[in-house]
Amino acid sequence: MATAPASVTGAQDTIFALSSGAGRTALAVVRVSGPAAGTALDRISSPRPKPRFAAFRKLRHPDTGEEFDHALVLWFAGPNTETGEDMCELHLHGGRAVLAGAFAALSAVPGCRPATAGEFARRAFENGKLDLTAAEGIIDLIDADTDAQRRQALRQASGALAELYEGWRKELIEAQALLEASIDFSDEGDIAETAETNGLAIAASLAARIGAHLQDGRRGEIVREGFRIVIAGPPNVGKSSLMNALARRDVAIVSDEPGTTRDVLEVRLDLGGYMAVVADTAGLREAAGTVEQEGIRRALSRAEEADLVLWIMDATAPAADMPADLAGRGQRVLRILNKIDAADARRNVSADHAISARTGAGIPDLVTKLSRTVAEAAEGSNNPAITQLRHRQQIEACLEALKSVGPLSKLPPELTAEQLRRAADALGRIVGRVDPEDVLDQVFARFCIGK
Repeated sequence: MATAPASVTGAQDTIFALSSGAGRTALAVVRVSGPAAGTALDRISSPRPKPRFAAFRKLRHPDTGEEFDHALVLWFAGPNTETGEDMCELHLHGGRAVLAGAFAALSAVPGCRPATAGEFARRAFENGKLDLTAAEGIIDLIDADTDAQRRQALRQASGALAELYEGWRKELIEAQALLEASIDFSDEGDIAETAETNGLAIAASLAARIGAHLQDGRRGEIVREGFRIVIAGPPNVGKSSLMNALARRDVAIVSDEPGTTRDVLEVRLDLGGYMAVVADTAGLREAAGTVEQEGIRRALSRAEEADLVLWIMDATAPAADMPADLAGRGQRVLRILNKIDAADARRNVSADHAISARTGAGIPDLVTKLSRTVAEAAEGSNNPAITQLRHRQQIEACLEALKSVGPLSKLPPELTAEQLRRAADALGRIVGRVDPEDVLDQVFARFCIGK
């Protein structure tokens, strides 16, 4: 397990922070963790209650004796706490003056200081209370906007990803041990050959499973970050009107003037419990000016990266040719015929959906189709999914090392064992077994203060 230097964690300090919602509230919870947590509780609200029992106390500043609240306090003796340290909680009234009084009182206790962002979770990690993927799952749970994000984050916070990757890591360590045994017993041919064969068999099996794990269609990242939908098409076909109709509010400016949309506009939608990021883009045409040309370049770039493109066609105008790059995307493009409410609308155009963004005709059917498409992309096997780029990069590094020790590689046992060690280290970095300090700083900086 990686251990940060004292200057980073402040392990000798006792930290405190507001752990409930910011602003004026009916109740507020202030959390304290560290070796002086019990002393702080004694100084401001003696007598200290029994561990894990709530007690009603008058809270006072330790130096002046001035009362700042009447509240519930709880005491938790380490190491059986969330952070692995002594902890206490103050369940206060949520006024700003009360919180200011609590912070002033705690700051007056020697060894106590305000916590930095993510410091409680980092101490829990360093004391073995949670792994790095669980910590990331907690962040995602706090940030979850949809049911699917909540379910995935809760599963990760409960250790599902860590269990999978730790299991693979143990197999790699076993394979590495077998290769090293073949080296140690190289003078005993049968033993060395059997150990090497068994070690390579484990590596081959793992390579197949990890390769399948990577070919998951980004379903975990789609749930976490959103399914990317881009609305594209020529100018004045109703792209911005469709964006507003899907969002049910005026997100984009609608105008008859070509080239109104210059930049990419985004809105986040909950489609059947899954997050979708819908982008309205500039109309694709021969641009007149530099700014519009840049908007078109961005539109094409965003469309190429999208999980789904909605190509909008005008039922009152001749059909425009779709760019070749988009036409070759197959099912990742839906052709939408808009303005079917117009008197001169053509209805014999080949399209996947016909709508009127102005009147709303056909919009419910389109939303149903989009919801089904997002769900199909996000759902998959029962195995935990890769949820972010950091994990994917380390899994790819693991697989690359495993591929280098395949049956055709002809590496000597010493180099094979080294590659297996690299593969195991890559998995260890995901859960925080061998993480460098800058990786830990990056992960825990995403937490709010008090978590």
